[in-house]
Amino acid sequence: MDPRPRVICLPNTMTNWPWPRAMNPHYEVVKAEVDASFREFKALSAESQEAYDKCDSARLAGLGYPNASREHLRVACELINVFLIVDEYTDVENAAVAEAMVGIVIDALHNPHKTRPKGECILGEIVRQFWARAIQTASLPFQRHFLDSYTAYLRAVIVEALDRDKAHCRSIVDYIKLRRDTCAAKPAIAIYEMAMDLPDEVFYHPAIVELVECIAELMLIDNDMISYNREQATGDENHNLITTVMVELGLDRSGAMVWAARYHTEVEKRFTDGLAKVPSWGPSTDVLVKEYLDGMATWARANHSWSYETQRYLGTRGLEIQRTGLVPLLPRVNCKASSAGAKVNVADLSMMDATADRKHLEAPGQPNS
Repeated sequence: MDPRPRVICLPNTMTNWPWPRAMNPHYEVVKAEVDASFREFKALSAESQEAYDKCDSARLAGLGYPNASREHLRVACELINVFLIVDEYTDVENAAVAEAMVGIVIDALHNPHKTRPKGECILGEIVRQFWARAIQTASLPFQRHFLDSYTAYLRAVIVEALDRDKAHCRSIVDYIKLRRDTCAAKPAIAIYEMAMDLPDEVFYHPAIVELVECIAELMLIDNDMISYNREQATGDENHNLITTVMVELGLDRSGAMVWAARYHTEVEKRFTDGLAKVPSWGPSTDVLVKEYLDGMATWARANHSWSYETQRYLGTRGLEIQRTGLVPLLPRVNCKASSAGAKVNVADLSMMDATADRKHLEAPGQPNS
């Protein structure tokens, strides 16, 4: 048997994306504040918290909102923590428990000044504190739009849990439709509105909605390609575009990656073509619209960059893998544990360094799985 590790090839999907990587100058200071505050919730076991810290969630906010004020960056950092911790908690539960958690989160959003019940899942307090801070400096249109988009995300999380309970793998079309919401792109994009009074006629205009859908698809493609290794290792690969493509089209991993990269290119073109279809609402509103559109395009770049810079998906080798495009296929890991705080699926991928043979990864002609 060939002792060399099986390898996944990751295509570079963002080579021609016009919006460059940028980092918010307040990142380091705000990261320290937010990381310290999050640890106070004690939402994770010590082991899971250590793995979670390696995700560097604040880096995603810094990349995603490079021009945000310090206060709004703080809100954005807390939002990324909300995204990740809700994802970690619900990913290991059945649909009934996930739905109960979603109910707690929605109640906290609508009652940010209400003390949470004693003994309640910690998600309620995490979300309450985030939203109580956000609404202090956020415009009313942002608040409405965020609640709509984040609630849609939460409802989609329940559907994902139902699929997980049944080990159901969706068709490509159905999967992409659901994943546009479960990737949380839409509430993330809404953050660009925090300092804006963006009219509903703009936010809900078909041309704008289509552009948001494009960014959501770019995000889900990149995220699913880069996170596939982690998810197949932790047994959560059914809610992933690569698995869906493999099942429906009968492709291997390499073929599915190529298919996803081609689809990514098609969506990029849809976005750039769609920019030309955006109407004018007058000079003062058009300035806001341009800022909003540039922001969502920046988010697509940020999502891609962070996915390689964080240790969440590729361990300590993200930047090397970004350069080579070669990823060693991880072995399955056991994520079972006895309590909600301990069993959340914060996989530490430092094992990647031990399982990968750099000599083989860097050699030309390495066979793929």
